[in-house]
Amino acid sequence: MQNDNLKSYLHLHVIVFIWGFTAILGKLISLEALDLVWYRMLFASVIMTFVVLFNKEKIKVPFNVLIGFIVSGIIIAAHWLTFYQAIKVSNVSITLACLSTGAFFASILEPIFYKRKVIWYELLFGLIVVVGLGIIFNVETKYTTGIYLAVTSAFLSALFSVINGKYAKEYYPNVISLYELSSGVFFLSIYLFFAGSFTPAFFALSVNDLIWLFLLSSICTAYAFSASVKVMKFLSPFTVMLTINLEPIYGIILALLIFKDGEEMSPLFYVGALIILATVIANGIVKSYKKVTTN
Repeated sequence: MQNDNLKSYLHLHVIVFIWGFTAILGKLISLEALDLVWYRMLFASVIMTFVVLFNKEKIKVPFNVLIGFIVSGIIIAAHWLTFYQAIKVSNVSITLACLSTGAFFASILEPIFYKRKVIWYELLFGLIVVVGLGIIFNVETKYTTGIYLAVTSAFLSALFSVINGKYAKEYYPNVISLYELSSGVFFLSIYLFFAGSFTPAFFALSVNDLIWLFLLSSICTAYAFSASVKVMKFLSPFTVMLTINLEPIYGIILALLIFKDGEEMSPLFYVGALIILATVIANGIVKSYKKVTTN
């Protein structure tokens, strides 16, 4: 079991690196946030359908579980919508750094959903992350709207992780992903239909957008989404959420390399980012120590 935990933790870091790249793709794709999320979930749903059929995985689940999957699908759709909208109105660095507040939200939500006591160091690490966010907020005031959207996205991400953690131990990751992605695209389709958004222009994708969307939907969504559910079998939602805080670090480095001047921030912004990184490392050390002392 300990070996499985280690493999899952390392696998999670690979997934988080891939997620860091999704922000880059979000800026490269010219579509509006809502259109982008719809295409992402649609393509990923199709891919997951083929994966589930190929693996001959059972898709029948109890009705109450199905409702849970649908709710999770709506939450993840809302998470991605606020995430990409934050990128559109600010930039990659701001959006990814603000996602770190997810650890704080997870430290509050997990005890509620799992009916356990609040662990003091989880709450402490979550609060330290908020300090890092506060520094960013104070020095990057021109991106206020982007910060609010990104923090909302972080809350939705934490809520999704906590809810999914309850299902990950009982059902196939691919099946969970298929239901949730399909649910998200279904409800987004209803909204787009009644909003009159399904016009010829909506479906007129450029070659570049199509390539980036396929990469986003296959590697960054279908694979990473399913794999993230799988690692939840061995890791707690809080550990998953706190490790996801490395996404800003990976993403910001990639953004600086790719977009250069458009992503350069003030020195204090990077102080806040370093606080986040230090918190992730501290969490790993504390959890390792706890495991050693309890074995």
